[in-house]
Amino acid sequence: MSKQKQPRRLADNEAKAMLTSVKTSPQKAGLVMRQIRGMHVEKALATLMFSPKAVARDIKALLESAIANAENNHDLNVDNLFVKSAVADKSFVLKRWRARARGRGAKILKPRAHLSVIVAEKEIEKKAEAKKASPKAESKAPAKKAAPAKAKKTETKEEKAAK
Repeated sequence: MSKQKQPRRLADNEAKAMLTSVKTSPQKAGLVMRQIRGMHVEKALATLMFSPKAVARDIKALLESAIANAENNHDLNVDNLFVKSAVADKSFVLKRWRARARGRGAKILKPRAHLSVIVAEKEIEKKAEAKKASPKAESKAPAKKAAPAKAKKTETKEEKAAK
């Protein structure tokens, strides 16, 4: 007997790639990740290619891997992909010591980061179908508003008693 297959954690139109223990701080990687979040993949690759940050090369390779996963593993159209999520999480931190004056020591922290990118396929076809299905009455021309109907006056108990 074997274990049952785990359900897929991502939607059917999404693909993911992860890179663990990258030699950079999560804060520095997060700055570059924030730039590409929400972009079309071609534009994100161009942004990463010309970024002066050193971690941009690792993120570019990660994004290319996510695109390849989307194309080969999940049969998604590469032309409609965009960066849905780009996250830099904290990993372990190497702690080192450096000798300082008067017998003291200074702490040196060498942080690492876990990077993950999720690309998703835009649903362009569904939006086009929704526009075709909408009635012609909802055109861009402003519609005339109907005058509000007069409310019927209800008689109170005192008026009924007076009659």
